[in-house]
Amino acid sequence: MLQQLRYLLLQVRNTDDPMKQQEVNCFARSLDVDTSQIAVFDLLGGPLTEVDLVSHDVVFIGGSGHYSAAGEGRWLEIALESLRVVHDLRKPTFASCWGFQAMARAMGGRVVHDLNRAEIGVHHVNLTAAGQADPIFGPAGDILQGLMGHEDTVVELPPGTELLASTDRVENQAYRFLDRPIYCTQFHPELDRESFLGRLNTYPEYVEKIAGLSLDEFRHSIHDTPETMALLKRFVQEIAPRHLNQT
Repeated sequence: MLQQLRYLLLQVRNTDDPMKQQEVNCFARSLDVDTSQIAVFDLLGGPLTEVDLVSHDVVFIGGSGHYSAAGEGRWLEIALESLRVVHDLRKPTFASCWGFQAMARAMGGRVVHDLNRAEIGVHHVNLTAAGQADPIFGPAGDILQGLMGHEDTVVELPPGTELLASTDRVENQAYRFLDRPIYCTQFHPELDRESFLGRLNTYPEYVEKIAGLSLDEFRHSIHDTPETMALLKRFVQEIAPRHLNQT
């Protein structure tokens, strides 16, 4: 089933960002599919349209090297409108990190830049009652461990969503839309320890700013988080097929 689907990854990364291809590799690895099944659309290059989506079954939205969902700018207005197209078409979608924040803002939530609530590394993620009952999150257990790195925080969820998970520092860590197959997580279920450290090697300034440690000191606290890594595959296996004939 996973090998038969066509995936579209929406990216917000500079053309010289070495994580552009790494991000594709991470989603492919997490699903056990070939990278050739994952097409990429650059949200910095212009608006996404219905035509761009019609030939794809599942949409992913990942992180961002140097772009904020809490800021302003023409590029962000275009990106947020593109996410509204995804939402309107009810495309099966899984958004993480920047995608989590941008989808919230696009659909009426609120995102702020707040270093006091910034998180980096492995954090305990507590499921809400809705998360524990959810078919994607519930099987993972009441408390997960998630790899994350963010300075922006979703402080208000958009209408028509329910909260699935929180950390001690950040209440809104995962949510889903009630009437659409769209799941969003602040943490990165597509990353393992090696790929997360690859991100930190590319953006080492965030480690010192958020954790107050050097990268060499910090890397020893990073480990795989298999319970959250399983979320993506479970989403594609259980949620996406129910909606493919409706889009």
